[in-house]
Amino acid sequence: MFTSLFSESISTSGVLIASATSILMGWVVAKTYMIKNNYSKGFIATLMILPFLIQVVIMMVNGNLGTSVAILGAFGLIRFRSIAGTARDISNIFLAMALGLANGMGHVVFGLFVLLIATLMNLLIYLTEFGKNTTSQKELRIIIPENLDYEGIFDDILTQYTDDFTLTRVKTTAMGSMFELRYLITLNKHESTKEFLDAIRVRNGNLNIVLGQVPSGKEEL
Repeated sequence: MFTSLFSESISTSGVLIASATSILMGWVVAKTYMIKNNYSKGFIATLMILPFLIQVVIMMVNGNLGTSVAILGAFGLIRFRSIAGTARDISNIFLAMALGLANGMGHVVFGLFVLLIATLMNLLIYLTEFGKNTTSQKELRIIIPENLDYEGIFDDILTQYTDDFTLTRVKTTAMGSMFELRYLITLNKHESTKEFLDAIRVRNGNLNIVLGQVPSGKEEL
C-alpha cells in the first residue's frame, strides 16, 4: 500500500515530488501549530522548513554509515545548543522530523497519512476542552505582622472556604518586620470569595492580601 518512490534509485522526479510534499507538510504543521498558541516567526519558519531539511539529510545518507554517524553528531550538537521548549513545541518538531524522514525514504503517501492523522488529533485537542485543567486552583498571598505565629493561623478559615490548601512558601518582607505567606488553594464554589477575603483581613490586621491565578510556566512533558 505504502510504496517508496525510491525503490530502485533516487530519480529527479521522485526528489521533486518528495520536496514539494515536504514543503506542503511543513506548511500544514506550522498552520496547525498557530491555532490557539503563542509563537514566534522564527519557530514557524523552522516548522515549515524542517521536513524538507530532514528529507534532504536522509537522501544524502542513503545507506552510507560514515555519513550517518557524522549527521548524528551534528544533530546532537544542535540539541545541546537549543533551549527547552514546551510540550507542544517538542511534539510538533518530532512530527516535522518524522514527515521529513518518511519523505526522505520515498514514502510520500505514508507521510501524508501520518500528517492527516496528526493534524486531526491536534485540532481535536486544541479546539476542544479535551485535556483542559478544570480545577479552580489559585495562589493566595497574605501579609502578617512578625509577632503573629503563622503556623496554622488561617487553617480554620481555609478549611471553611476552600476544598484544598497548601502552604507553599513563607518569607520575610518589609525589612523583616512582616511575613508573607503563600498558599495554593482550591476555592469552594459554594462559598463567597469576598467573605473569604474579609475573614482573612480580620485575622491579619487588614494588611495586604493577594488572590490570583497560579503563575504559569512552560508546559512540561
